[in-house]
Amino acid sequence: MKNENLLKEVIPTESELKEIIVNYVGKTLNPDSDEITVEQIIDVFAEQFPEFLLALAEENWINGYTQALSDSRKMAAPMENLKHDTQELHRKQKTEQV
Repeated sequence: MKNENLLKEVIPTESELKEIIVNYVGKTLNPDSDEITVEQIIDVFAEQFPEFLLALAEENWINGYTQALSDSRKMAAPMENLKHDTQELHRKQKTEQV
């Protein structure tokens, strides 16, 4: 995870949807404080609405996989050029030694 502190971040209720979610999680978990974290929200969603988290996870996985394929294609061309350049250098060295 890029931002490990994100799970511990307290969520402000800046929008109607956030307020609904924070209030629901608060009522469900009854935490010691009135602060609700991202981790608590994820826990409640995982228990009560796993399909939602699964859809996000699948999309994230597909995006990561697509990015990896794109990166590997971009790296393939420079690696092929490097291989060609190395072979050419070896040929030149052999002809100079003869």
